[in-house]
Order: sequence, then C-alpha cells, then structure tokens
Amino acid sequence: MSRGFDPTTPNIARMNDYLLGGKDNFAADRQTAEKALEVAPELLVLMREWRMFIRRVVRFLAESGIRQFIDVGTGLPANENVHEIAQATAPCARVVYVDSDPVVCSHAQALLADNEQTIAIRADIREPGEIVGNQALCKLIDLDQPVAILLLTVLHQIPDDNVVRRAIADFRDAMTPGSYLAIQHAVCDSRPEVTESLTSLYQDEKAITGSRRARNTRTKAKIESFFDGLELVDPGVVYLPAWRPEPGSAVDDPESVWLVGGVGRKN
Repeated sequence: MSRGFDPTTPNIARMNDYLLGGKDNFAADRQTAEKALEVAPELLVLMREWRMFIRRVVRFLAESGIRQFIDVGTGLPANENVHEIAQATAPCARVVYVDSDPVVCSHAQALLADNEQTIAIRADIREPGEIVGNQALCKLIDLDQPVAILLLTVLHQIPDDNVVRRAIADFRDAMTPGSYLAIQHAVCDSRPEVTESLTSLYQDEKAITGSRRARNTRTKAKIESFFDGLELVDPGVVYLPAWRPEPGSAVDDPESVWLVGGVGRKN
C-alpha cells in the first residue's frame, strides 16, 4: 500500500513491474526484488501464473455477461491489462482501475487518455466507501447493475485480517445481485518458511506496512472464508494453475505455485 511517492522505499507495484521485465521501477525496488528472488526463485513463475490467471478470470467474467469492472490495487500497466482483456470480448465493457500509488495512477491515466470506457482513480482499498462513492467512478459504473470487483494483487499487502474482512464485506454490500468478486492471494500452506521469510523481508524493507505481529501469511482455508456470503464459481478457491486452465497449460504440481484464487457470485 502506498504512502506517497518515494523512490528510495521499495514499492510492491514497482517490484512486480521489475519481476515482469518492466522499466517503471527504481533501484530500491530492484534491490528488494532481487533479495526476494534469493528467498524464492520461483517468484518469476508465480508472476507468470498470476498474469495468466487475470486473463482467464476477466475473460470468464466478460463471457458471463459482465460489462463493468473495478480493478482495485491494479499495479503498474503490464501486457494484457484488464480493460484490454475485457474489451476484446465485450467492446462495450467499462473498467475503472483503482490504486493508492500516485505513480501507478499517473501511468494508468496516461495509458488510458484515449479510452473513454476506462479510467484510473487514486483511492485506498481500506476505504471501500470512498471507492464506490468516487464521482468519476460513478459516472462510468452503475452499481445498480452487475459489476465485477477484482482484488487480484492487493490483499496480501494488508497484514490485518480485520481490515481485509471489513473491506471485502463493504464491497460485497455495494454489489447488486449478479455481481462477482474475484480474489487472488499468496498462501503459506505448501511453503510456510518461504512465505514467512518474504513477509519479514517486505516488512523490513517497508515494502508493506503493518505490525510485525500482524502477518499476511494466510492459508488457503482463510482465503476461502473471504468468500462467505457469495456463491463460489467452479472450481472454487484453488491454486492458480488449476483455475479453469487453458488447453496445454497444465502444471504438474499446482501447489508449487503458492498463489490461490477464486471467483464468487452474489445471488
């Protein structure tokens, strides 16, 4: 979560940009990302699976009739962004990107300058009311109609479970029936030592904030509980490679990709 622009403090969005081969990052981001790779060399594979999961989720939602998307904690633009995936299936789809990082927002706004169906706003996931009540968002998104809210890169940056549950509950309450909530999250079930070490590294380097006693090394079962009150779309909350894989993309050991994801529908 961003506290403002500071190139000397590593930032998760810019670290992810570096790991994805992007150029919108600084020395502090690259140095911390390299330390993270020393702890978990498989991070590069995880990043690839994360982007593939986003593609499959957004395409599924668009094919299911969703024409409104709110992507919260979007991160820096990458190949195949949400609006590109959604609008490839449904050209009329409208997308709002939300991030608290001013660098992310400025990049997104520049990218979207000529796209009247997609905007970027600066807001914090910890204040869902400010997001859904944002004037620019409300001009593009009609919350009385089905919407997809995407939390695909942000929840593991919030160590406090109570904050996460409150945010999800507020988003769920703001959605009309027929809407969807998608979540992706790192879990500690298969690699507890690695996820604990990474959390410590990110907190030591101030890439994420929060009490050292409040850990964000959550289990798969806990992520499943975040969908309480929603109907999980088949196959439920699973390791990313197992969520509606494309032909020929199967992974021999899905749990080696210690990221899980799922999509829930509000009835």
